[in-house]
Formats: sequence, C-alpha cells, structure tokens
Amino acid sequence: MKKYRWTIIPVLVLFLAFFAVNAAFADFSYTVQPGDTLSAIARQYNTTVQELVARNNIANPNIIHVGQVLTIPGEGSGGDDGGSQPPPPSGQSTYTVQAGDTLSSIARRFGTTYQELAALNNIANPNVIHVGQVLQLPGGSSGPPAPGPTPPPSAAGFEIGGQVVGFDSDTRMKHAGMTWVKFQHKWHPSDDPNAVAGLIQEAHNNGYKILLSIPGANLYPGADGIDFNAYANFLGGVAALGPDAIEVWNEQNIDREWPAGQISPSSYVNNMLRPAYNAIKSANSNVMVITGAPAPTGFDNGTNAWADNRYVAGMAAAGAANYADCIGIHFNSGATSPHARSGHPGGSHYSWYYAPMVEVYYNAFGGARQLCFTELGYLSGDGYPGIPGAFGWASGTSVGEQAQWLAETVSLAANNNRVRMLIVFNVDFTFYDPNGDPQAGYAMVRPDGSCPSCDALHNVTGGR
Repeated sequence: MKKYRWTIIPVLVLFLAFFAVNAAFADFSYTVQPGDTLSAIARQYNTTVQELVARNNIANPNIIHVGQVLTIPGEGSGGDDGGSQPPPPSGQSTYTVQAGDTLSSIARRFGTTYQELAALNNIANPNVIHVGQVLQLPGGSSGPPAPGPTPPPSAAGFEIGGQVVGFDSDTRMKHAGMTWVKFQHKWHPSDDPNAVAGLIQEAHNNGYKILLSIPGANLYPGADGIDFNAYANFLGGVAALGPDAIEVWNEQNIDREWPAGQISPSSYVNNMLRPAYNAIKSANSNVMVITGAPAPTGFDNGTNAWADNRYVAGMAAAGAANYADCIGIHFNSGATSPHARSGHPGGSHYSWYYAPMVEVYYNAFGGARQLCFTELGYLSGDGYPGIPGAFGWASGTSVGEQAQWLAETVSLAANNNRVRMLIVFNVDFTFYDPNGDPQAGYAMVRPDGSCPSCDALHNVTGGR
C-alpha cells in the first residue's frame, strides 16, 4: 500500500497542474456594462477586437448592448477575472484616467463597481470621464499599472471613409485608408427600400462598410400630408437589406430640409428619430443609427434656421441619445488647420474651427455618445474658375493645405475617443458652379486627376 500511495501522488500532482493550466487558458463569459466598448473590453482582457468579433459573431463591432454576454478568449487573459496573473501591489487610493478607459473597465480592474466609483467621485453621468481625471478608489484598492500606449485607430474603433459618386476611385480610397463609403438617397413616399439594395451590395463587394444618409426629396415628413411613420417604415426596410449605418435625415435645423416655422429638435427626436430608430433596430440590430447632422450655422431666427449649438442642445434635452448610436455632425467651413482656434478669414464662430465644434457637440450630450462626421471637408478652388461669393472665406486655401488639414484632422480624431467616424466630403465629385455650389472644390481627386489628400491620409492611416 505504501508503494501504491507514493506512486499515485505524482500522477495527481501532474493531473492538477494540467487542469490548472488549462483552466487558466479556458474561455469565460463577460456581461457588457454601461459605458463599455468592444475595444475597451479587448484591452482589459489582453485580446483584440477582431478576436471578440469572431468569437461572438458580432456583425458590427461598434454596437454592443448593456447586458450582452460575450465569450472572452482565455489565452493570456488579464487578472480581472481572477485569472492566472498575480495581483499587483495593493494600497492604491487613486487612479488617473487613461485614453480608452471607461468607468466600468476601471471598476473591474480594482474589484469594485462603476456605481461605487460614480458615487465616490460625484460623477453624475457614468459614461463621461476624461483623460487625466483623478479618481478616488474605494478603500485603497489594488490594480495593475497604467495601460500601454493608445491603440491604433482600427483597434480604437475609429474609421474613415468618403462620400463618393461611385467606385471609380476605389484604389485611391483604399490607399487613403478608407473603410467606409457614404451615399445619400433622397427619399420619397413612393420609394421601395430595394432602390438602395444595389448600392449596399456594391459597397460590400468592394470591401467597404456603407453609410446611407436618407433625407427627403423636396418633401418633409409632417408636412404635405406625409406621415412620419412612412419614413420610419422605409428606413426599417432599408435596414433589413444590411447596410452598416443609416443617418436619419440631414441638416434638419434649416428650412432647406425642414418646414419653415416648424423647425424643432424635440419634434425631430420624438416624431422622426425615435420611430426610425425602433424600425431600424427591429429590422437589423447591427445597423448603426446616426442622428441627422445639423447644418453648421450660427444664423438663428427660430423660423428659417436654428443655430446648430441651440439645436443640438435641444436634441440632447429631448433624449436623442436614447435613439442613436452616434451623433451626426458636419464640418465644411474650415479655412485653418484643425489645431487652430483663431485666424479664420470668416470670423470667430465656433463652427469655423474643428476643435471648438467637436467640444460643442460632444459636451451637449455630456459625452453619452460619440460623434460621427457624416460630412467633413476643406474647400479649395485650385484648378477651378474662382470661388463663389458665399464661399469667399476659402479663396486662400490651396490644394496642399486641403491635404495637410485633412490628414491633421484624421490624426486628431483617431486619437480622441470623442469621434467614432469621419466621412470625407468628398472623394470624387465633379460638379462645380462658380456662382453657386462648389462641390467639386471639396473633392480629394482634383481636376488634373491628382490626389494629394490620398497620399496625406495614407501617411496617417497606413492605407489598407
């Protein structure tokens, strides 16, 4: 019996060691908390967004939901789940927020809850914390060292694309690192959702995600006897076709897109955005819903236009964040570097400058939602017969500056978690009216066929 006992012990030790190693490398489950993003969860558990997407059959990595249960790969996972890594030194009483942090991910690191952190630090909105913010930790919690460098744009969830005429510029777009295309469809109540099926299929066949911006064709829901629900039902039908994102209307704060005298952010949210969101998500929960981007204007008479800062504040107050995955924003009046806060030929209005405009929109929602630039461009008249009078502020902008400023803007957006998406307006438009609309002056592809912006963006994104 002694011989038997002494020979079985090594076998048991080996068995237990084998079991422990395999347990440490086993997959486990995680339930999504408020404020989580897929990239933050990936960083927390030492994996990648791509791995989480594959393990969980996630069609759109930008859309996860509170309460959703994710499978986390066990290989190399961090210690937050009680895994194999030893705990770091204890006694830490504060933590400084790093790029990519969420309150829930910090709570997991330090063995507490996001509710406790919010209460301890008097945080009114647990979705809003800022890089550099010093948080008090309950009772001197233990935790790991600060995370490493900010991940590259693709890992952080930031992506760029372009509004296009077609796919003739496909090679240049991919050189520039674009993964999205945007098309605008002017909706009419007689439309069949299948009218956009070809665009969706062509975008996917060419390796792009597709954003469809769907405003009206010279008709307004709520006016002319048109039912808001007809528009919402159309968007639900479009969502069933599998686009990646839908922008619900466009520049609804001006009378070009909404009836004069009826402009109202609460009407937009309650009568259009809410039913559209419900119709889209019911048809396809993976479609990203983006609010219609207001026109970036300071003109405000309450009848023909609302200034976009007042309109966005009204959208937030009406609960737009409850019915959108991203807040739409347009920036098309820049004539300075995106780092500048003064020096614009047109004046000092916030919408002339990139950073102040981001701050106005992001802060209006208290950081509850990221921003999606569904149009962002710099106008240059180089190669065209003069700038229209209403666009005189752009008369000094060269093609070289256009390229440089686009690259600087993408770099800023990619390293600031306030921005989720940036669609360049535009890639390849050719229409140019020197007395009216200079659309082609915004184009990356210039009249001589060159594309300095393509190379400048490639230097930032690395292309694809």
